[in-house]
Amino acid sequence: MNDPGTTLREALVAAIPNLRAFAISLTGDHHRANDLVQDTLLKAWAHRDKFQIGTNLKAWLFTILRNTYFSDIRKRRRELQDVDGQAAAQLMSPPEQNGHLDLDDFRRALTILSADQREALLLVGAEGYSYEEAAQISGCAVGTVKSRVNRARVQLSRILTTDANASDPDKILESAALKAAK
Repeated sequence: MNDPGTTLREALVAAIPNLRAFAISLTGDHHRANDLVQDTLLKAWAHRDKFQIGTNLKAWLFTILRNTYFSDIRKRRRELQDVDGQAAAQLMSPPEQNGHLDLDDFRRALTILSADQREALLLVGAEGYSYEEAAQISGCAVGTVKSRVNRARVQLSRILTTDANASDPDKILESAALKAAK
């Protein structure tokens, strides 16, 4: 762009063959070289206000191209090529509705427990009261609260373990409720 009659646009177009040759020598791939030249021209045009008229346009463009190339290499090192999607499949998280369903199963199983066991378990397990505090709230001995909590945990474990292996959770819960009523 040493000739004042040449516009920046014309000078950029005239530099494309030289940029392309340099890009091919860096990448060794015609397709990547074309992308690199295009990125270089876009960056040069976006920052045309930073080019100082009277300086070497080709040197400025080659610097942009070179910096873009090395930036791409650094970026590609951090990226994982995942053509078949196997790496992405490993990053997936399971749907969250399973946790919601597990909570629903727990709530239904909790209703199967006797009122005394449910109360003791909720006071100690959910509310965080000590056995002594739960005994005082329930109006019974500490040993009774410990026994109720233990039986409630065992029964919940049995119900939920059977429920997890069952094909029809409602039938398992009904069966567990009948057993608990006996």
